[in-house]
Amino acid sequence: MGLDNVAVHWPRTGRFYDPVAPAEFVDFGEIVEMPQVSAPTAALAELIAQSGTVRATAYTELVDLILGLENVLYATEAAAEDEDPVIDPDGCAWVAGGVERFVEAHRPHGDAVTFDSVSTVLRSLMADGRLAEQQLRWLDSRLDGLRDEAGAPPQWSFTCPELSVLAAFYRRCAERGYAVYASA
Repeated sequence: MGLDNVAVHWPRTGRFYDPVAPAEFVDFGEIVEMPQVSAPTAALAELIAQSGTVRATAYTELVDLILGLENVLYATEAAAEDEDPVIDPDGCAWVAGGVERFVEAHRPHGDAVTFDSVSTVLRSLMADGRLAEQQLRWLDSRLDGLRDEAGAPPQWSFTCPELSVLAAFYRRCAERGYAVYASA
């Protein structure tokens, strides 16, 4: 079992969150029909279209690295404060915006998103910041922490279009006032 991010109505009514009807995401199914769409991109779009859900497990390390926090898609901060692992609509907008900016910055490097390309893109984004040296040290520490005992990097295999679909899910939730419930 892994982590699912499920679109839910915000705020909750009663004790539970009501899932958003998959019909609110049905247009994601059109992505599946696009020519030359990769299998992972199509699978993500189809799942969103059918259920209003993202199987977030595969994306957690990458999203955490891009956004500079830990367990973003697990909504652990919300869980500690509210006892509910929920990303509110503003949080959904923040997640979407971070992933969208990353995808845009990555495009000159091609569509394949790997550990090395993520490192290159994040380094270039941080090099222009006012605390560049501090941020680059933080990035090096985070990248080293993602390596296994033998020093091998994670074997990420994403594409920019796939990450665009991921961002579009969170953007849709933000725009329509939905939250995302982290179900592990």
